Amino acid sequence: MAFEQLSQSVSPPQAIAPNNGFDYDLAIVGGGIVGLTLACALKNSGLRVALIEAKPYSVAAMKGQAYAVHMSSRLILSAIGVWDKILPGIETFHHVKLSDADRPNVVEFHPKDLGKEAIGYVAEHQALLTPLQEFLHECSNVDYLCPVELVRTEFQSHGVELTLNVSGKSRQICTRLLVAADGARSRIRQNAGIKTWGWQYWQSCIVAFVKPEKPHNNTAYEKFWSSGPFAILPLPGNRCRIVWTAPHAEAKALLELDDAQFLAELTRRYGTQMGELQLEGDRFMFPVQLMQSDRYVLPRLALVGDAAHCCHPVGGQGLNLGIRDAAALAEVLQTATRQGEDLGSLQVLKRYERWRKRENSMVLGFTDLLDRTFSNNYLPVAIARQFGLWVLRRVPIVKRSALQLMTGLGGRLPQVTVISDQ
Repeated sequence: MAFEQLSQSVSPPQAIAPNNGFDYDLAIVGGGIVGLTLACALKNSGLRVALIEAKPYSVAAMKGQAYAVHMSSRLILSAIGVWDKILPGIETFHHVKLSDADRPNVVEFHPKDLGKEAIGYVAEHQALLTPLQEFLHECSNVDYLCPVELVRTEFQSHGVELTLNVSGKSRQICTRLLVAADGARSRIRQNAGIKTWGWQYWQSCIVAFVKPEKPHNNTAYEKFWSSGPFAILPLPGNRCRIVWTAPHAEAKALLELDDAQFLAELTRRYGTQMGELQLEGDRFMFPVQLMQSDRYVLPRLALVGDAAHCCHPVGGQGLNLGIRDAAALAEVLQTATRQGEDLGSLQVLKRYERWRKRENSMVLGFTDLLDRTFSNNYLPVAIARQFGLWVLRRVPIVKRSALQLMTGLGGRLPQVTVISDQ
């Protein structure tokens, strides 16, 4: 079937003619950063892709969030061909300072510890999403269906039939594979009966933008207070992103303070190394959770990003795990295509699950251990963590291994990123 024009804000490529009853080889539900990364990674795959996003094109880019972008994500986005469009709008950080509250024994990470030109980057949501959306215009094999709502899914042995709401009208498409990139509350995951395990932490997270009086010097800070981790991430324009984790009641009380009171409390945690602070925009609070899906795949279905897993924000791992999911699934699907295999078969999709579920579980466990180890004043634990920080400072191989894990370079990367980094 031929697809009509679907959006007034985006002109998607001409829909690809059906083949053997299928309109698409895969349909990705969720046009966030992870869903877009997967669609863009399949640009030269020969696969026919539908990217389905319920929010209008402009609204999707306006989310007031910011992320640490790890070196592994940079390699993936470079291999896709979109990194040069992203880099001018984000900030590079060359130093990381990790400390146990305000204790003097600070662990410092530098690019030489990683063997790279930088340790990582910080990007606001729009600075990542917009270049990916624009890159999609170059992907003639992708139809960006936006704003379009997924109403119903019907799984069959040979494919999946999707019922879509397009400007109040019902439309059907058929795809070989459905990919859920629709977030932590994924309706697709829930409707498929995939169970999850995990827990809500005793903490909530407050995020805010601030502008310090003095230069941030491209330095990121992670301070582990007994109430929870406190991160300072550098942004363009000498702005910073604050990620402040605290017990629910404390976080709620902080959110309810007026700006002057909040800045006074912030300065106590932040320190005076960058002078006076100014708030920019609103503060937001969200609960913190760990979640892992029992399985990432079923016949004709794959989960990526927050639809599959969520972790504590310490270390800024969440988005980066999703980007690696997208790249891994793209590689698995392209390999299967070259070998003439059925993309939606469980045999093919299990390769993706084996690859990503184990690595994601390691990172979820690592972030949980960090939070629990540092978010308390229990004396034996305090002694143990001080010893751990001493080892990080004094033993180069341990320091390098920890940094590789934190930046996503310690696991298996898609082959295309290995080639692009040479």
